[in-house]
Amino acid sequence: MKLSISQMTTLRWSTEEDVEAYRRHGFSAIGLWRPKLDELGIEKTAELLAEYGLSVSSLSWAGGFTGSDGRGHDDAIEDGIEAVRAAEILGAETLIVLAGGHNNHIHGHAMRLLQQGLQAIVTEAKQTDVSVALEPIHPGCGDEWSFVSDLRSTLEVLESLPQVDVGLVLDAYHLAMNATTSDDLLWLKEIVPFVRLVQLGDARHTPLGEQNRCLLGNGRVPIEELVSILEGAGYDGFYEVELIGEDVEPLSYEEVLRHTRRYFEERLLPG
Repeated sequence: MKLSISQMTTLRWSTEEDVEAYRRHGFSAIGLWRPKLDELGIEKTAELLAEYGLSVSSLSWAGGFTGSDGRGHDDAIEDGIEAVRAAEILGAETLIVLAGGHNNHIHGHAMRLLQQGLQAIVTEAKQTDVSVALEPIHPGCGDEWSFVSDLRSTLEVLESLPQVDVGLVLDAYHLAMNATTSDDLLWLKEIVPFVRLVQLGDARHTPLGEQNRCLLGNGRVPIEELVSILEGAGYDGFYEVELIGEDVEPLSYEEVLRHTRRYFEERLLPG
């Protein structure tokens, strides 16, 4: 298993602190967050990653093509192209894309805006080794970020672009919250060919308002079953941990990283 930590997990730390701590706790990769990248700069970030020998599982995020974040459609596309170029320099395997909220558009128009944006970004990414992947966001915590909220709507987008190489980000927090048995996760086998990145998060309750994730194994998301099915179906990409919200807020980042590493070693890593 290729293990990674999203910088969202240690939001208040600098990139320098992130990189040193992730490596010290035994993680081999990092999921980069663009606001932190802007703070340090692409060149210094690349140098730091090389110094510590960390791979980049993802760069988050580009998109927002519906204007729900206040930007125009063309601006969002240009930003996405810049994100592809940054991902290439940093050696990121995946660029995460969010659709944007409905923003008073009818569904068909929102879909067209998303399709146009994805086509433009993928055209740029074809010249690189960067994969472009759309992430659905649970409607309970992300209506303003994405009108693509579940597996069905994500596949609808991907199937509408048969000539465009777009994958999906499978975040357990957003897509596997309501699974209670292994049978509830059998759909995973069918989507592995589309999955470019798996993000792991746990929670005690279905999202309502802000995201509220808890330490892995302390919530209701069947992480072990999910990983077992993915591994059995041939998934060989990164597992990127993203933990944010009130349940982890009182904990130190060192404690979060220590628990996460222990969870992997005791519950997920073979042997």
